[in-house]
Amino acid sequence: MIIHVDMDAFYASVEERENPLLKDKPLIVAGPAEIRGVVSAANYPARKFGVHSAMPTATALKKCPGLIVIPPRHDLYREISGQIHEIFCRYTPVIEPLALDEAFLDCRGSEKLYMSLERIGWKIKQDIYTELNLVASVGVATNKFLAKLATDQGKPDGFTVVPDESIQAFLDPLPVSKIWGIGKVGNVRLHRHGVHTIRDLRRIDRKVLNQWFGRLGYRFWELARGIDDRRVMPDNDVKSISQETTFDTDVSEFSVLESTAMYLTESVCYRLRKANLDGRTVTVKVRFQDFRTITRSCSINSSTHSTDKVWKTVAQLLSDALTKEPFSVRLLGVGISEFANAEPCQTTLFENDRTSGFEERRSETLDNISDRIRERFGRGLIHRGKALVRKQ
Repeated sequence: MIIHVDMDAFYASVEERENPLLKDKPLIVAGPAEIRGVVSAANYPARKFGVHSAMPTATALKKCPGLIVIPPRHDLYREISGQIHEIFCRYTPVIEPLALDEAFLDCRGSEKLYMSLERIGWKIKQDIYTELNLVASVGVATNKFLAKLATDQGKPDGFTVVPDESIQAFLDPLPVSKIWGIGKVGNVRLHRHGVHTIRDLRRIDRKVLNQWFGRLGYRFWELARGIDDRRVMPDNDVKSISQETTFDTDVSEFSVLESTAMYLTESVCYRLRKANLDGRTVTVKVRFQDFRTITRSCSINSSTHSTDKVWKTVAQLLSDALTKEPFSVRLLGVGISEFANAEPCQTTLFENDRTSGFEERRSETLDNISDRIRERFGRGLIHRGKALVRKQ
């Protein structure tokens, strides 16, 4: 059995906790409308007006009169995420973080201590509420697919258990779009064939699904029966610093992905500098609509913590990863590793790079000034121009 934990409207809930006067008022965590800001999180009162993450701030303000806009404070959210992770560690070391506010836990080794996985899931939910004054939704099921689906179905403030004997009863009434990998196009296609629920999908022969969707057809056939053999993969690599974001709606615009990649690069390099580290290997991770995931990596010619230097590699790797169009991206990540000395791989990325010493000093000064502004006034106040149109 697997436990899935997802914080309810995490960024917005943190802001409500920090300022109780905001409680029950519609609010978003977002960039300013005047610089094409985008909603990072919306609390539930705002969602009643149709406001959601990835929506332009200007659109959200039109939908919801009196909407409160709060600039994001990512250092605070990351700090609280660490506190949530510490609670997880009380019950298991096998933790797979999906984002700052979400994780899978394999607690099977702790069952004898706490009687059952259901009890562990409930204790985690209670600990988060009593110690951090935040609400988490929890799903407990036999595998990752079912556990996450259970969490989603129980939100907000949910606690949902899917026993083995009830898997099909739980799945069958759900819309077919709940199957991982079935996006808008697949959903329309299935509807044309009269397939609207998971029960309908389960009744389709596997060979027919393969004809319709290729390799994904068999995967849909398995998920419709609650079959998912993926293990919880703990993130124990302390030799890298990375950050990723999962889009609420799949993204097909390269400009949005590029600006998001710049934002992630700024964040990762900021953390490098705070840790007094230099890195050599830059990695870009892209997960597509069908959950196919690719990574592209390259080691630059010397270790660095410079945002500009790292960004040159990130931009090239992102372009290389998205050569086939059209594409639809659900997750994007940037990471840096190889903090110790290592031989770089062969690369032509910087053969024509003629950055002068003046430009290097200018880049270093820009990073230092930006870091001081972020530390004093918050992460959301300053970004490079290319990062302003990011979509989360």
